[in-house]
Amino acid sequence: MTGGGLLVAGTTSDAGKSVVTAGICRWLVRQGVKVAPFKAQNMSLNSFVTREGAEIGRAQAMQAQACRIEPTALMNPVLLKPGGERSSQVVLLGRPVGEMSARGYHGGRQQRLLDTVLDSLAQLRATYDAVICEGAGSPAEINLRRTDIVNMGIARNASLPVLVVGDIDRGGVFASFFGTVALLSPEDQELVAGFLVNKFRGDVSLLEPGLDMLHGLTGRHTYGVLPFRHGLGIDEEDGLAVSLRGAVRESAVTAPVGEDVLRIAVCAVPLMSNFTDVDALAAEPGVVVRFVDRPEELADADLVVVPGTRGTVRALGWLRERGLADALLRRAAEGRSVLGICGGYQILGERIEDDVESRAGRVDGLGLLPVRVRFAREKTLERPVGKALGESVEGYEIHHGVADVRGGEAFVSDDGGHGLDGCRVGQTWGTHWHGSLESDGFRRAFLREVAAAAGRRFVPAPDTSFAALREEQLDRLGDLIEQHADTDALWRLVESGAPPGLPFVPPGAPA
Repeated sequence: MTGGGLLVAGTTSDAGKSVVTAGICRWLVRQGVKVAPFKAQNMSLNSFVTREGAEIGRAQAMQAQACRIEPTALMNPVLLKPGGERSSQVVLLGRPVGEMSARGYHGGRQQRLLDTVLDSLAQLRATYDAVICEGAGSPAEINLRRTDIVNMGIARNASLPVLVVGDIDRGGVFASFFGTVALLSPEDQELVAGFLVNKFRGDVSLLEPGLDMLHGLTGRHTYGVLPFRHGLGIDEEDGLAVSLRGAVRESAVTAPVGEDVLRIAVCAVPLMSNFTDVDALAAEPGVVVRFVDRPEELADADLVVVPGTRGTVRALGWLRERGLADALLRRAAEGRSVLGICGGYQILGERIEDDVESRAGRVDGLGLLPVRVRFAREKTLERPVGKALGESVEGYEIHHGVADVRGGEAFVSDDGGHGLDGCRVGQTWGTHWHGSLESDGFRRAFLREVAAAAGRRFVPAPDTSFAALREEQLDRLGDLIEQHADTDALWRLVESGAPPGLPFVPPGAPA
């Protein structure tokens, strides 16, 4: 027996598809439904490693957590990791299979992946009561419809009802809803069941006349109006949902336990990947996290983080061009804290030999850590567990660079006590491990070191649990769906498909 399904599409990128999908998943699992997430094709630099060593989008890993299940490669069979303006690394069922230009991908390769996508979805539907699928961008991208495998292409092939999400906070949501339907072919329109309004501020009664008119124009109901809530943009896919200029990662900073706050600056390097690594820092009471792109913005920072990047050599050049590299060198000389994660760790080393990612050959790093990095064609995808600063720590590795550590102190070691590729010299630290700061004891120990070096009377909260905070966020998403959506109607969509007899909205897709 095949389980039910639903495709959550959006009028635009960042309309809220990821969080709505997670919210529906959490609501369903609380009803006793065995549910899984799915995204056929994901373009993101925020990725995660499953227990079987497969790389998938972090949004799908977060959605799997909402379902209370382990993420697998089936949940995101195609992952595209941009490496520039016109090319991406293609990751198929968790493993990289090569670089491809956008023209080459949409010119035929994408359609050849459809069988893999449909097979992955079929396996999930054979295992779970329901599969909640997430679309990408907009289903009305008429220039890409012929080769689409993530929006109406997957909906048509798998007979999935489609719920279109619109971000009313951006404005123009009624035109976006109407236009999305009106640009689809009659066959695609038959699957678009209705709409969901996201991020509404104010009195819903003032919105209802517009929803009634939208129903009159399209013959489709609105399945809910979700109110605006701060702090729910967890594990974004495509980039920062905040302005880089002096931005704080979360909207509010909880009062510190000690007398001082701790200020953390994250260098907003090009092709920044897994910037979610600093979410656990932002969750600590009294920690202020900003993304910066000017050297003067490092002056009052107690810790500077050089994050992961899909373009290590390009990011290194960017740091030098902007004067941030010199600022990092001065910080290290003064004994002020710097942390490099993955690509950031490689940048802090002595040299990089890259014939894989940038093909730049040998490039001098910043020389802050006694590490030499050689890029291998095979990507490292692991879920290591170990010790750091006397605390248990776990993370995940996603990198082509192989580190040869030639000195310094071990930063992270495995359970056998052997130093891995982590390294520390004074207050300059580096590791390939993403997600390590989500280990509560290690994070607190690390922040105590940073505070001591900065002379700050900052005290980490003794009871902050990042895992518990993440669960609270997912429950809040489930609450939004339960309290503000027509859940009976949503379940009918999942179980029975789109309502029959939905009217055609002209003009439809162009020939």
